[in-house]
Amino acid sequence: MIAVGIDVSKSKSTVAILNADGSKRIAPFDVKHNLPELNALVKYLNDLNDNIVILMEHTGHYHYPILKKLNDEGFQVCLVNPYQMKKYGDTELRRTKTDKKDAIRIATYALEKSYILVPYSSMEQKYEDLRLLSRQYSQRMATLTFNKVHLGNLLDETMPGITSILSLNTRDPDTSLSMLFIKKYKSYDYIRKMGKTRFLESYSKLTKKARNRRVDHLGLSIYELATQSITTHGENTYTIMAQTQCLNLVAESQKAADAIITQMQAIAVTIPEYPILRSMNGVGDRLGPLILAEIGDVRRFHSGKALNAYAGNDAPPYQSGNFESHNRHISKRGNAALRKYCFEVMQALKLLKPQDDPVYLFLVKKEQEGKPYNVAKMAGVNKFLRIYYARVMELEQ
Repeated sequence: MIAVGIDVSKSKSTVAILNADGSKRIAPFDVKHNLPELNALVKYLNDLNDNIVILMEHTGHYHYPILKKLNDEGFQVCLVNPYQMKKYGDTELRRTKTDKKDAIRIATYALEKSYILVPYSSMEQKYEDLRLLSRQYSQRMATLTFNKVHLGNLLDETMPGITSILSLNTRDPDTSLSMLFIKKYKSYDYIRKMGKTRFLESYSKLTKKARNRRVDHLGLSIYELATQSITTHGENTYTIMAQTQCLNLVAESQKAADAIITQMQAIAVTIPEYPILRSMNGVGDRLGPLILAEIGDVRRFHSGKALNAYAGNDAPPYQSGNFESHNRHISKRGNAALRKYCFEVMQALKLLKPQDDPVYLFLVKKEQEGKPYNVAKMAGVNKFLRIYYARVMELEQ
């Protein structure tokens, strides 16, 4: 058997090739991510005429060119978590950090752990696509939150207190009453100039356009607030321009996030375990694809406990001599996004209160035991992930 370790970096990789006894077959060398050099690497590997194990780190998107080329040429490539390789390297007494040393370390790991390495498959591409879209969704939501904060700051100068009457709802920006209201009236100064009767008639038409006649009665409250409030930049051209631009950015960020979720749902429905996740209480059309994207292929975990460890929701034991700790905090060394989305599931369960759901009943039990708010919720997350893992494994059997 021959082990090939590839240390990936931007636009190039360092390749180390070891024989079965751990000796170097050739000195580590660099390969640029272009067709001529990758073709030369493929030719060299084909000429070896031996069982080859290829291992590289999962490094964001930098490893995609060489991974795609090797897969297209029929080679099975395994991926390893960079943190796992870092801890593997910590066993060495003399720690050195060069690309060549890292490539040799990866190849050595491939020799030692070849029996547990799983080749990259086409199904993993779907999980990769979901993970990519999940990261993009998080960025869009961060942009949305940032712009909403700035919009709120501008409204304090043009329409102070308006969000206490009309909450800033950005879902479906084209029909959101609050966003249509801000875009139409701009500031309290414009409302005062319109007069009471004219404003109420205009506001009534706006609620019909937004398909939200339930708040038609709020027109009078808004007009009274407009007449009693002091606007610091209500007629300032530049403030109004900035407010309009910020409002447009909020709308575009929300639409972009919604479009990403739609694409994630289209991918998720093609994955066998998604119906299981979607059927669990508290998991909706938004959280379902996001949780699936962060977990990935659940079959790579040997137990529900391992899945919780991946989420950073485990409390590793600590024992030394006669001392053994019984009050441990969760490690938080894992996928923070997965913990966040699962925490949102617990919040949804508290609202839905499904009396036949084991996770909700477990959550209530922990609260009745006097557990703090976050502790009870994370205990519920632990049970949620264990149940999901067990149900997927039952599907496989």
